Amino acid sequence: MKYSYSPEAKKFGRNECVQSVFIFLANYIIVLLMVLLFIWLNTLGQEGETFLSYITGNYSSLVYLLASIFILFFSIYFYYIFEDKSVLCNPKSIWLIFFMLDAAILICYFFGLLLNIYSRPIALLALLALMLVGRRDAIFLNVIFALMMFSIDSFTNFAFIDALESYGTALASTPLMTFSAGMVGIFVGSKVKTRLRSFLTGFAVSVPILVMIACLEYHRGIGVVYLLLYGLEAGVLSSILFMALLPVFEVLFNCVTDYRLRELTDHDAPLMRELKDRAPGTFNHCIVVAHLAEACAISLGEDTALARAGAYYHDVGKLRQPEYFTENQTGYNPHNELSPELSADIIRAHAKDGYELILSRRLPQILADIAVQHHGTMPIKYFYAKALKMSDGELNIEDFSYGGPKPQTKIAAIIMIADASEAISRTLPVRSPEKVENAVREIIEERMDLGQFDECNVTMKDLTVIKETIVSVLTGVYHSRIQYPKLKLKRTEEEKEEKDG
Repeated sequence: MKYSYSPEAKKFGRNECVQSVFIFLANYIIVLLMVLLFIWLNTLGQEGETFLSYITGNYSSLVYLLASIFILFFSIYFYYIFEDKSVLCNPKSIWLIFFMLDAAILICYFFGLLLNIYSRPIALLALLALMLVGRRDAIFLNVIFALMMFSIDSFTNFAFIDALESYGTALASTPLMTFSAGMVGIFVGSKVKTRLRSFLTGFAVSVPILVMIACLEYHRGIGVVYLLLYGLEAGVLSSILFMALLPVFEVLFNCVTDYRLRELTDHDAPLMRELKDRAPGTFNHCIVVAHLAEACAISLGEDTALARAGAYYHDVGKLRQPEYFTENQTGYNPHNELSPELSADIIRAHAKDGYELILSRRLPQILADIAVQHHGTMPIKYFYAKALKMSDGELNIEDFSYGGPKPQTKIAAIIMIADASEAISRTLPVRSPEKVENAVREIIEERMDLGQFDECNVTMKDLTVIKETIVSVLTGVYHSRIQYPKLKLKRTEEEKEEKDG
């Protein structure tokens, strides 16, 4: 699953174009150095052949190889020009793509060099790209990887081709084998939600590899069994290396995946544990808001893992001064001793504090964005009204309003509504479906009137679905119970005798 890195999408201008071209050229040079390394390693196994003699003797082939790789890089660039310019605006995104590509090339090449050409984890790139950049980009990058490996193999694996003539057929089939295994990994992996099932994906990836090996090497007789084992190894290794490398990419590039989001919503996650210990009221509030947001995300077809994680972390800024928030108070209210202006400053600061705290813990940018956006530019009505009573003249309502920005995504809008709905539902003396519905509708209408949804893609239909979902969940969470009779029961004399006996 792909998530944005920054709250504001940059426009693709001249500076971004120059920067992206420079990064592409730098990565092109890196790939060329890798190719030279592969050629040198192959010359080590050739008698009478040195690195320089091969370079000088195969000049035209090397030019063709360099041109092929350049065309593939050119294709990647223009793919993102037409499909998603935001990737080219973000250097981190570009480096992420090429780090995945370089890692996959290196790993596959050395597995083929040291073990067997059929043992290479050829679906590794597809699985990594699926989690880190999305399914559509993963399909495209899988095609590029298949073609690039074919080009590199054709001009750098000459030692193997000379030693084992049958491997020439294997090398010729690598594009189809790589593409097929990668596509199976993408479509099977897109349905996987746990790391254990990701491991099992490796067996599905092995299927097209085993079929092609059986078709290419059937003439080997019993020897084909060993090659089939190498093919099975290729699929399993793809999933194992994927699970091993994914956390590395998550940390290095601060990427957001479904796996990482689920880990962050564990109650034992460091920031969650701190929130639970220092601000238990806020923690419980976040749990209910997460329940509401997840239900809304399901109803709207949005990402449930992101909705849940965003709700868990939307109020972590209250950790700075938890005692100033009602849900964490046990009787004493420090706001009674403060001016309304100072109280409003403390309350609205928690959005920005949450943003800074999340980033300081190297947590995903998108969670920080939700934390700072979940109140938008809404006024803090309680302290504004209190200040009006104490003032003779008019007050600037912006002095009592959150600093924004307004919600930029549908998930942020969902959490804004869920947050306010959960808070107001606790104040209702009677939590009947009608009362809850009226309260939620007023919350949505107020935010619409104040333009809080103007910068995100929320429609009227979406807001209706959100309202109905929240009402349904809240009435279920705070459903009424029968009043238990006040009866004091005691053991009978027979039961006492049986116990004593």
